[in-house]
Amino acid sequence: QVQLVESGGGLVQAGGSLRLSCAASGRAISLYVMAWFRQAPGKEREFVASISASGSSTYDADSVKGRFTISRDNAKNTLYLQMNSLKVEDTAVYYCARSWVGRMGPSRSDYDSWGQGTQVTVSS
Repeated sequence: QVQLVESGGGLVQAGGSLRLSCAASGRAISLYVMAWFRQAPGKEREFVASISASGSSTYDADSVKGRFTISRDNAKNTLYLQMNSLKVEDTAVYYCARSWVGRMGPSRSDYDSWGQGTQVTVSS
């Protein structure tokens, strides 16, 4: 079983940037599609971005296109999310997840391992 631990969250002003990390242990993530999701208070957990096992392909939600970049370093067993031009509506707990089906889609049911989340708060 893989353990995922997110870090890098915090409080930032609108227009600012943050870089989230997701460190994996217990099992290599190099063979798996990985993704970031987020959940705002009172809302469903939503897909943010995914990346292929090799890192050569990515898929972003429309709400973050052009602002967020997902990447990975398989040698370090780590997933990243670079977030630029942050908006107040990006405020949420951000989770990394591992896909068990090999698809890069937004369905939560495709992902079987989740981290505990890291809080991102964007102030106006």
